[in-house]
Amino acid sequence: MEQQKYDVIIIGGGIAGLTAALHLAERGLTPLIHEADDRVGGRLSGKEEIKIKDWKFPSEHGVHGVWSSYVNLKHMLKRHDVVSEYIPARDEQWIYRAGNSVRRVSIGKIIRKSIIPAPFHYIQIFLSPRFWGMLNFRDLISIFNVWSVLVMAIGIDPFVEDQPLEGLTFGKTLKRWGPAFRSLFFGLTRNGLSTDPDQVPLAGFLAFLRFYTLMRRDAWAFEYFPNGGGEVCEKLAAKITELGGEIRFKSRVKRVEKKDGDWIVHWERDGLSGTDHAPFIILASDSPSAESIIKNIGGAGLPRPYFFPHGLGHAVIRLWFDKQPRRGPESGMFSGDFVMHNFFWLEKIYTPYKKWNEETGGSCIEVHVYGPRNVLAQPDAILVTNVITDLYRAFPELKGHLIAPYLQRNADTHTLPALGARGTHLGIETPWENLFCAGDWVRHETPAFFLERACVTGLEAANRVLTSRSMATWDIKSPPPPEPLAAWIENLMMMGRKNRRKRKM
Repeated sequence: MEQQKYDVIIIGGGIAGLTAALHLAERGLTPLIHEADDRVGGRLSGKEEIKIKDWKFPSEHGVHGVWSSYVNLKHMLKRHDVVSEYIPARDEQWIYRAGNSVRRVSIGKIIRKSIIPAPFHYIQIFLSPRFWGMLNFRDLISIFNVWSVLVMAIGIDPFVEDQPLEGLTFGKTLKRWGPAFRSLFFGLTRNGLSTDPDQVPLAGFLAFLRFYTLMRRDAWAFEYFPNGGGEVCEKLAAKITELGGEIRFKSRVKRVEKKDGDWIVHWERDGLSGTDHAPFIILASDSPSAESIIKNIGGAGLPRPYFFPHGLGHAVIRLWFDKQPRRGPESGMFSGDFVMHNFFWLEKIYTPYKKWNEETGGSCIEVHVYGPRNVLAQPDAILVTNVITDLYRAFPELKGHLIAPYLQRNADTHTLPALGARGTHLGIETPWENLFCAGDWVRHETPAFFLERACVTGLEAANRVLTSRSMATWDIKSPPPPEPLAAWIENLMMMGRKNRRKRKM
């Protein structure tokens, strides 16, 4: 096919790629997005509609929270009138199963509305009698071990300090914790990082804890998109095409090479192959795809081995009932001896499900299963049956009221937050001139995670192109600072570590 030339070629149409393309198009450049899927959005994309009886429901990769610290993402969506309002989260429930015993306590509101300043705001949950009912003697005597890890998170900022903490995992760090405390933080980690805690690098966990809750009480506050992430991504894509950008679907990039000062992108689409030319490339795919492309850069070779965070898969199961469950928060997490790891009552979040609930009185729950691998490897029917059985343990009032289940398996593209050894983790700029990276897997000093990290790195990559073209760049907003007491303790601990390093020299 005939070669075409663009101002910038962006590989990947997730949030990082869409952010970069939108801001480049706003400056008058013509970006081309190659998206391997048939929809934009990556892990925020929509899916085919789910049909239950005479009703149609929008589907997606899974429910996403829009956290209060996602300042750049929110600013972009507001500036382009993509989201007019969000659905605020009200509370989150922790449901803990140990054998045949199932206990529950609402903890989300307690943490984010604590009267005790960060980083001590967790103490507020100890004022709840229900929380005490979750603990046993081993938990009580392990409180010091719990606090030691929280202190570590205050004093070490892995992303900013470039501290990969190689060889240390979150799971091993919690071996001395009591069962309920370990289960609580395992649940938080699974919900935040979407994998089994034994696979989570300690650096990733500490960064996650700092960003999402430890340094500010209101960092735990979040909201939902009223109609899911798919609608958001489609609106962003429409803005890009209105501004002159182009998006090619089902276009899989096989390799890239530098020739005569330009980058050449080799792609396959609907059984055909071709190439496109551009002076700049932004690699905004998921980590596994980025690794494949980087390893196959034509004629350049790899200056050194590079680190790419693992991609993780998981399962999303939605269950429709003709009855409402007991009163409780719209979301929460399962931990202990449950198969599933978090839940969302969709009729309390999404507009189409609310309408269905108003007309039928029914309910629909979405649960996520993040592993371990042997659980995800189960056949669909067995996995769904095990989830339903466990759900009846938590909500026995729903037995006999199931209308239909729906299982969706997501590919191994969800990023496991980790830092590679110094000098091996690719950042925005790369060893190859005019090839930039964007995505939540990219090395960058921002403490942000997932959607916000993708947005920030997409902005940064766009700015690198604009700078090279001597064009005006875009401002990037800093995340909310730590609360004063947390900031003072953090500074004290970092100064102490700095002084100890000086004495050893």
